[in-house]
Amino acid sequence: MSLNEFDLIQRFFNLPTNHRKDVILGIGDDAAILQVPFDQQLVVSTDTLVSGRHFPVDTSPADIGYKALAVNLSDLAAMGAEPAWILLALTLPNTNEIWLKKFTDGFFSLMQRFQLQLVGGDMTQGPLTITVQALGFVPREKALCRIGACPGDRIYVTGTLGDAGLALETINKKDCFGLTSSQILSVMQRLNRPEPRVEIGLALRTIASSAIDVSDGLAADLGHILSANQVGAILQLEKLPLSDTLQALPSEKAWQWALSSGDDYELCFTVPELHERSLQQHLTILNTPYTCIGTITKESGLILLGKNGSIFSIDRTGFQHFV
Repeated sequence: MSLNEFDLIQRFFNLPTNHRKDVILGIGDDAAILQVPFDQQLVVSTDTLVSGRHFPVDTSPADIGYKALAVNLSDLAAMGAEPAWILLALTLPNTNEIWLKKFTDGFFSLMQRFQLQLVGGDMTQGPLTITVQALGFVPREKALCRIGACPGDRIYVTGTLGDAGLALETINKKDCFGLTSSQILSVMQRLNRPEPRVEIGLALRTIASSAIDVSDGLAADLGHILSANQVGAILQLEKLPLSDTLQALPSEKAWQWALSSGDDYELCFTVPELHERSLQQHLTILNTPYTCIGTITKESGLILLGKNGSIFSIDRTGFQHFV
């Protein structure tokens, strides 16, 4: 006999792990009761992942669980927030217990790594859809926002860009682009298991003038910062951080992926010149790669400079949800 909604919640989600002191009442009632620490502000992010739209239909349930949480933690990281509590709304075609076990393995592995607690949510039947709400804290007046970038600020990104987009293209077009099996495995890992840059977000609170996570493509997401501040930017494309896999491809094709493909979940942030030494000190301790790729300008618009200073154009600016 298949389990009902409440049996599934009790078996797979109401686990005796990571009970935080700031959770007064968690799973099991009509709503959770949570205690926000004194002198902290609450930061809230919600993302929905739909099968076939935000992840390929044959993605492993463990990878789906991991990524559903990771993309929300990436949003909190971009705000300089420390994650604490998680809500999960799960829509399933059927009560497949094997699928649920693997999904929760991926989901809870990332939760435990950041010492988070699942405090509520919902389950219902329908097309596979996962909605996660992540809540975290930031000291008053210390949150990172898109607003704040000024002309002269340097533009930085963490990690490397474009691998997830390349992985999606190999799936959608069934074209390996001459990649080896190990290269394909590497870019697929970047697509399915993005690294939420939580520690970097915390370190940037007093250093960065603005920040955003790269979820829809660097050009599109940096464009949100430019629009919010009514400024422009010049990017030096030869400085874009690319993995060994993308560096092995023609540079202009690699740049297209790095600029316009989504799912990287790296941080893009701006830093005033007077804070650059502090940036180096903080991020060296975290041992996370970061790269200066351009400068904020007073004149509006995004200028992309390729080889020998030539103007480069991209086919599309980034991921669109309604196309």
